[in-house]
Amino acid sequence: MDKMNDEFSLAKTRLAKDIVGEIVMSESPEKVIKKWRSIFKVSQKRLANELGITPSVISDYESGRRKSPGIKMIKKYVDSLLMIDEERGGQITRSFAKPEDSGASVSSAVIDIKEFHSGMPASEFCRRINAGLVVKANSEKEIYGYTLIDSPRAITELSFSELVKLYGLTTQRALIFTKTTTGKTPMVAIKLTSMKPGLVILHGLSVVDEVAKRIAEAEGIPLAVCRLRSVDDIVESLRDVQ
Repeated sequence: MDKMNDEFSLAKTRLAKDIVGEIVMSESPEKVIKKWRSIFKVSQKRLANELGITPSVISDYESGRRKSPGIKMIKKYVDSLLMIDEERGGQITRSFAKPEDSGASVSSAVIDIKEFHSGMPASEFCRRINAGLVVKANSEKEIYGYTLIDSPRAITELSFSELVKLYGLTTQRALIFTKTTTGKTPMVAIKLTSMKPGLVILHGLSVVDEVAKRIAEAEGIPLAVCRLRSVDDIVESLRDVQ
């Protein structure tokens, strides 16, 4: 039990630093502030109560009507999100815990990775890269980044703990698997990690395996097929996404 508590505390500390850093360094801090509240599924009213301010102040921060809060308020904001999550069981905080291995093999499997300043509906992300949804569950759920993956290399070379690193800063992202033949293996790997991405896109295949579709439906993950010709086309299509 002590070990589990220590791991949770470490994950919470690391996540707090990551969130604070992203807000402080962002050119659009109001979008990042809103993004993280959405990721933690905390209402403006609940967060305002924790911070001892009115919900309208939270709304003003998120809309940019009010100047970005100082570092002390940002830390209080982040601590409040983490505290609320811990009271609910800490599921979201735990989903961001990453093993401390080298990551060298992970980088060889990742073609491109990006975090967004604000959320984008999965259906809109699909439109940007000419991807058609084959499983539409939760397709309006917002995603906050993407990872473009060399599928054969990821599946054959990465360990279970390394696969988790493909999620980057947030699990609410699109995982784009290239060089796929049926889509079954990536979906099985996702099911085994017990971490649900906001969207899975398959590239390089013509027909999606029925098992892959069933896993997507059972897990509530929108699944799409990208029709762009090359991986370079995907990278170019996403270049200006912020």
